[in-house]
Amino acid sequence: MKGDFEAMARVLRKFAAERDWDQFHSPKNLAMALTVEAGELLEHFQWLTPEQSQNLPADKRARVAEEIADIQAYLVRMADKLEIDILDAVEGKMRLNEAKYPADKVRGDARKYDEYRD
Repeated sequence: MKGDFEAMARVLRKFAAERDWDQFHSPKNLAMALTVEAGELLEHFQWLTPEQSQNLPADKRARVAEEIADIQAYLVRMADKLEIDILDAVEGKMRLNEAKYPADKVRGDARKYDEYRD
């Protein structure tokens, strides 16, 4: 299943159906759950230095992996509900980002695209 969003969506659909949770999985509710899980992910990094955040102890890294899994599951579930192909969406967004952030213009600079001067 590694990297296969459709297979992941099938697993999540089955999991929700077996529990009669599909009734709760509206895009609105899934988006809300996604933000809650993102907050839980952030909690693991609160007050860490950049160096500490890159070198998590094994137990904290395992908990971070669980939060990432929760986020991914909700994201795949929402995309499935809205019939959005995640890979197509990412490819399209990257084309937009390439136009907004040409490498020769923005290399090493983290400003937003509308803050660059020609």
